[in-house]
Amino acid sequence: MPLPAGVFRADHVGSFLRPKAILTARETLDTASAIAPAELRKLEDEHIAAVVRKQIDNGLQAVTDGEFRRAFFHIDFLQHLAGVERQGSLSSTNVTSHGMTPPKVIVVGKLGHPEAIQVDDFAFVQQQVAAAAPPTTTTVATKVCIPSPTMVHFRGGRDAISTEAYPTLEPFFEDLVAAYQAEIADLYAAGCRFVQLDDTNLAYLCDQGMRTEAAKRHGDDAQSLTKQYAALINAAISKRPKDMIIGIHLCRGNFRSQWFAEGGYEPVAEVLFKELDVDVYFLEYDDERSGDFKPLRFLPENKTVVLGVMSSKKAELDDKTEIVRRLTEAAEFCPRGLDQLCLSHQCGFSSTQEGNDLTEDQQWAKVRLEVEIAKEVWGQDLSV
Repeated sequence: MPLPAGVFRADHVGSFLRPKAILTARETLDTASAIAPAELRKLEDEHIAAVVRKQIDNGLQAVTDGEFRRAFFHIDFLQHLAGVERQGSLSSTNVTSHGMTPPKVIVVGKLGHPEAIQVDDFAFVQQQVAAAAPPTTTTVATKVCIPSPTMVHFRGGRDAISTEAYPTLEPFFEDLVAAYQAEIADLYAAGCRFVQLDDTNLAYLCDQGMRTEAAKRHGDDAQSLTKQYAALINAAISKRPKDMIIGIHLCRGNFRSQWFAEGGYEPVAEVLFKELDVDVYFLEYDDERSGDFKPLRFLPENKTVVLGVMSSKKAELDDKTEIVRRLTEAAEFCPRGLDQLCLSHQCGFSSTQEGNDLTEDQQWAKVRLEVEIAKEVWGQDLSV
């Protein structure tokens, strides 16, 4: 059975370490000396063109913009929805020894989708792929990463949603779904055929402490919330055309090589694999915090898992023998074995603009090792 279009045996979550020039420019945002939007975009364009070429040169076939236009994987997208505001600066966070508290998104009015959010960014990457792609014997596809719709609800819950705009939450979820449906339709019309939803919340609901906190915050037990989120995502993607592939990435936190949640997938696995209507899962599996591979027993035969057994959090290269061993172990729980698996790092290299604790040279060395391992396990053609 072939892989879904746009998914490859050596794949990746999406973000790469930001160039210093972009970081320096973004430090001026929210200040009186802020760089002009046109100047910032021109600078981003220059470095995105370079990172597209680097992805292809280092063997990747799923290509993104590296999230170079974002400070956070979710906030920079969500604040473009009508009715959503950001609280706090993108250029500063509350950092403690236990992690960080990012700016918040709050719902202050009726949600809406006044204009496409990612279409121009997608079109630019497509242009760069066309210019940099190798001969037609190698498949290269552009992937668009957007935050899951659950990111508008989980952290703040009812308290972060205007009671004036939404006295009850049912219309809130209906409007949120409509906004995502509109964005996905715009992306499809522009030629996008692969969208990845980045979701921390289903992974956080694997953590017993966070499950308890979520139940208190939302007034529902964690299992009900898991089902509610699956239904929300399904509704948001329900109108996608048949030739658009939808993936979802589950993450337990990825800030300066730190993490925020732990716990295996077992609490959410049955809902995740049997009820969520996506085509491919990008799953964090780089260490013991993610539990064992037994939850993969719920994986349907027609779906694919990009197994994040390599680590973007550490500078040193992963042990090739150990990675192959873990892929083989995971395959034992999949209906179609290794044929249903692909390889990646557990998350991107820079989910926030600060990035993980490694250099760009180390980042690309890790990517090349991933491609090397994938070719040894599945063969030279990484698109099948």
